[in-house]
Amino acid sequence: MHINLKNQISLVTGATGKIGGPIALQLAKSGSDIVIHYKSNTSKAKELKKLVESHGQRAICLPADLTEIEQVKTLKEKILNKLGIPRIIIANAVSQVYPWKPLVEEDPEKYENQFRSCLMQSVYLAQTFLPSIFDGKGGRFIAISTECVMQNFPGQSAYVSGKRALDGALRSLAREVGPKLITVNQVAPGWMKSEREIKKDINEFNLREKNYIEKVPMGKRGDAQEIANIVAFLASDKASFITGTWIPVCGGFVLPAI
Repeated sequence: MHINLKNQISLVTGATGKIGGPIALQLAKSGSDIVIHYKSNTSKAKELKKLVESHGQRAICLPADLTEIEQVKTLKEKILNKLGIPRIIIANAVSQVYPWKPLVEEDPEKYENQFRSCLMQSVYLAQTFLPSIFDGKGGRFIAISTECVMQNFPGQSAYVSGKRALDGALRSLAREVGPKLITVNQVAPGWMKSEREIKKDINEFNLREKNYIEKVPMGKRGDAQEIANIVAFLASDKASFITGTWIPVCGGFVLPAI
């Protein structure tokens, strides 16, 4: 199945991350121009820009703190001046990972951090960008969630609370912007492989990986390209009648039920 995103502009937030980069590159391979959003990793953003351009697509790199509404508004103005209005919004950015603790021991600031990072990023993006495509020509809003929202394992409470808040907001958004032919969906990765995995203690890492894989019906970890593939599909005309979904890409670790 060929995914055609020609003449589209896609904004990928957190594009310098281990999942954001493959998403941006896959959208470019499918024909879309790319806005590479990042917070501080300028060198990685420039590398990604070259890769996007090697596929014949335009790309710009723009930094912003997406938990600040004024910075999101400034981001939009810069995109309009350089490329045009994006009709494909990928809300992928998230705050840096921190050690997980039981709820009774967790720093309350971690909950506020995840609320701002997971939920408010998408709220600000939707409020800032979507009204510009309320013209009946359609659009896509795709957020990256996590399998953790169905696991609720010990130590996950701060992260899960932010992503669950995101889920509720985006399900309402899907109903609100559906009449404008804008779809709203979530992709929920499992523990995906990447070139940038942190392996400070290789023995501890290998044990953690072994324990994780034992719970995955497909018996392995996926990679970030698996996420990029489903995002490209949801961004395309092939998925024009799919909205309000939460799609796990985790080899069956979590199984949503009706």
